[in-house]
Amino acid sequence: MQVIIGLGNPGDKYKNNRHNVGFLSLDHILKELQTISCSSSFDSKICEIHMPEKTFFVFPQTFMNDSGKAVKQILDFYKLTPKDILVLHDDVDLPLGTIKFTDNSGSAGHNGVTSLIDYLGTKEFRRIRIGVESRENKEHMPTDAFVLQDFSDEEMEQIPFDAIKTRVLLELKEKI
Repeated sequence: MQVIIGLGNPGDKYKNNRHNVGFLSLDHILKELQTISCSSSFDSKICEIHMPEKTFFVFPQTFMNDSGKAVKQILDFYKLTPKDILVLHDDVDLPLGTIKFTDNSGSAGHNGVTSLIDYLGTKEFRRIRIGVESRENKEHMPTDAFVLQDFSDEEMEQIPFDAIKTRVLLELKEKI
């Protein structure tokens, strides 16, 4: 079993925020896959698919800064380890339109990733960092305010959803 986690904040207010690009990416992937079921448990929305092994796509509903709580519940219940998860999240250190795969790395100040590291007791999990940085001058807007702004239509078109999907599917295939 594998678990793909998109980080974000629950609710329509945050739906198209930069901080929710993890949720947006999972939504894009699930539109093209045969989802068996979606349910709410472990403080998360969980969608199940088989490809060929059971895989959960998880949207923690605990808000970004407490994402680790939901993920830990899932890992404990299914007796999984952090090495069984792949986390998709926004990254203001990467330009909009770029992605970067990392494994066993620190949070770089991302509070959702910090929560995962704190609850799981390790940084040994795979991540796809999705670039959201598009500010001309970072001094005009603090990062915490910037990530809670919605993407413009033009920015939304620059998010490489197909490349993200390809990388997720590659990671799933490599783990089988």
